[in-house]
Amino acid sequence: MTTIRSGSAAEPLGPYAHARRAGGLLFLSGIGPRTRGSRDIPGAVVDSSGRLVEYSIEAEIRSCFENVRMILEEAGCGWKDIVDVAVYLTDMKRDWKEYNRVYGEYFPPGSETLPTRTTVEVSALPTGGNTPIHVEVKVVACVPGGA
Repeated sequence: MTTIRSGSAAEPLGPYAHARRAGGLLFLSGIGPRTRGSRDIPGAVVDSSGRLVEYSIEAEIRSCFENVRMILEEAGCGWKDIVDVAVYLTDMKRDWKEYNRVYGEYFPPGSETLPTRTTVEVSALPTGGNTPIHVEVKVVACVPGGA
């Protein structure tokens, strides 16, 4: 097994690797919406006391997917190699429509490489930066030529 620690994606928030390769499969940890070296959550609007006023689920999802892309590339994989996606949302009712729209941009319906997907609502996700996060993505990919 090989441990993957990305030099480009946002740093893990705890004692875990970005991903582990086991045979021909790559298992990513839950990936949140941050940029490497920053504690700011994309799309978050905070007031003068630092409290979250508003957030953009679109900005958070795009940030998650950008982190996933960087980890995949550093492990020798690409977007087309993703076989399974698990997405955790903190407010399914508020965010489902926008999340599903953005997801469809990254994984167009009818695509030959469309992965399986599970989406669940959770009561909370790690703060992850200057505010709570509202989405986290977990991915399994096939490693090209992996055995």
